[in-house]
Amino acid sequence: MTQTTETEIPTSRHAPIVIAGGGLVGMTLAIALAAERLDVVVVEAVPFDITTAPEFDGRVSAISASSVRLFRALGLWDDLAPHAQPINDILVSDGRPGEAPSPMTLHFDPRALNIDGQPVEPLGHLIENRHMRQALIEATQQLPHIKIMAPASVTGIDQGAASVAVMIRDQPPIQAELVIAADGKQSPLRKAAGIRTIGWNYKQSAIVTTVEHEMPHHGMAHELFLPSGPFAILPMVGNRSSIVWTETGDLAPRFMKLPDADFAHELTRRFGAHWGRVAPVGPRWCYPLGLQLARGYVLPRLALIGDAAHAIHPIAGQGFNLGLRDVAALAQVLIEGARLGRDLGDVHLLKTYERWRRADNVTLAAATDGLVRLFSTDLAPVRLMRDMGLGLVAQIAPLKNLFMRHAMGDVGAKPKLLDGLPV
Repeated sequence: MTQTTETEIPTSRHAPIVIAGGGLVGMTLAIALAAERLDVVVVEAVPFDITTAPEFDGRVSAISASSVRLFRALGLWDDLAPHAQPINDILVSDGRPGEAPSPMTLHFDPRALNIDGQPVEPLGHLIENRHMRQALIEATQQLPHIKIMAPASVTGIDQGAASVAVMIRDQPPIQAELVIAADGKQSPLRKAAGIRTIGWNYKQSAIVTTVEHEMPHHGMAHELFLPSGPFAILPMVGNRSSIVWTETGDLAPRFMKLPDADFAHELTRRFGAHWGRVAPVGPRWCYPLGLQLARGYVLPRLALIGDAAHAIHPIAGQGFNLGLRDVAALAQVLIEGARLGRDLGDVHLLKTYERWRRADNVTLAAATDGLVRLFSTDLAPVRLMRDMGLGLVAQIAPLKNLFMRHAMGDVGAKPKLLDGLPV
């Protein structure tokens, strides 16, 4: 059961690090830093008993294998595991509503990576966001180096040469070495700091709901590309799946307003009958989709992480994993800097984090943008080209295995936490 966290005022009004935003990314970073005895204040505008309620957020998040290792290293996985559904296979196919998928499919099976007879990790896990929030909140209550202010809002910052004053609505300011903006895609701190962004709206929305089905999914995730965008079937614990149904911006509101029976009919036309009868359960949510990248991640005494730095299309299910990779990199930079007695707000130290993360984020944003444009059209020549592409990749084992490694977060130089190691 969630405990409502009242605003807790730091007695000294000074903290080395203030994190603006107590969402999934901000709280994970706070735990990573506090575990190494760095004092952190987390400022969150929404009370935690609201953010953990089932009706607040219906999304599930795909947690890559490397992100699972991060949660294990932070001592969080034991609390998350009962709510986590392993992704044992991923099936990618092309189709139209009410029709059978194209015979050209792409199947990702991590057992193909087993070259030494050792057990193979799942490609990832699916966990409801509310369960992650609950586990993170409970973990912070056990760490004396974290102070929580919720509900409370950061209204601005006043940068000085040796510290930054973090303005809190109706509270005295907090003096800090560093403020971290984990305050979402519309980040007020990023805007106040004058950090510009590049991006665009896809004129699509994601309809999110949960369904129950008669037959078990056996841990298979299915990405079905329809003319309006991807229709993702994501396995959850039990005979349930989360639906992320991408629809054009003008049609999504109409589907959201359909009576339950009509909505279930439209959903079933896309879902198919391979798992028996399908029935929506619970509320529906709708989220606009776009791409946004900050032109810079750091300034003196300020760093951006998560959606404040980058927001991508959910077509590959990697948005939250990018945020966790930010967490692992920034935590390592700050912890190692603190051990050397560095000023945590020094822009030269923070630039190390920016260099580490920016290329990865931009590369994945470009890749997902290309997939969105390739698969969100019903033109016959384009359909033929992408079906042939799926079939070709399916036949080239090294290329398919590389894609699986990317999905698991096991490509490139990784921070220690993503290998399950302490910093």
